[in-house]
Amino acid sequence: MNFWDKRYQSDDYVYGLEPNDFLRDHLSYLPPGRLLSLGEGEGRNAVFLAQNGFDVTAIDSSEVGLNKAKQLASKNHVNISIKVEDLSQFEQPENDWDVILAIYCHLPPELRLSLYPKIARSLKPGGVFVLEAYSPEQLEYRTGGPGSVDMLIPLEELESGFMGFHLSVSRKVVRTVNEGTLHTGEASVVQFIAKKPNA
Repeated sequence: MNFWDKRYQSDDYVYGLEPNDFLRDHLSYLPPGRLLSLGEGEGRNAVFLAQNGFDVTAIDSSEVGLNKAKQLASKNHVNISIKVEDLSQFEQPENDWDVILAIYCHLPPELRLSLYPKIARSLKPGGVFVLEAYSPEQLEYRTGGPGSVDMLIPLEELESGFMGFHLSVSRKVVRTVNEGTLHTGEASVVQFIAKKPNA
C-alpha cells in the first residue's frame, strides 16, 4: 500500500469535504467544459466542479482516495470519472482539456518541470491551468504540506513554466488554510491561474 493509500484509508476525509477556497473564489475564471484534476485525492474539488457543470476527470496515484471520491460524488448525485495513475506517466492528447487543476499537488522538482509543458500542450486554446500549493516559505509555518523544500513550489518556477500564457493570477500570499485535519492554519501559498493563448 502506497503512502497516499494509507493516508486515505480511514473513513474520514482527511482534507475535508469542502472545495479549496481559492478554487471556489475563482470559479468564474474557468471556461466551461472538460476539466482534469491532478492529484485529486478524495474528491472534494472534483465533486464541487461537477456540481457546477464541469465534465470532471480526476487523476491520482491512490486508488483508495479515488474510490472515496466516487463515493462522495454518488452521495452528492453527480458523476466524475477517475483514473488511477502516477503523474510520472502523465500523457494527454494535444488541445484536449478546457481546464487542468492542481490543488496542493506536490511533486519532486524534476517531475514538476516535466509536467508543465505537457499540461500546456494538452490544454485547448483558451484553456486554463489553475494551481494552489505551498510555497518554500511554508517551512516556516509548518501548518501542512511536505517537510522538504524541494517539494514546495516557487512562484518563479510556475511563471517560467507557463511563459507565453496570460497570467490572470500569479502571487505568493500568506492566508489561513482550513482544509480537514492536515491543512490547518496560517500558511504561505502560491496561487496561479494561467490561460493558454487562443490559436
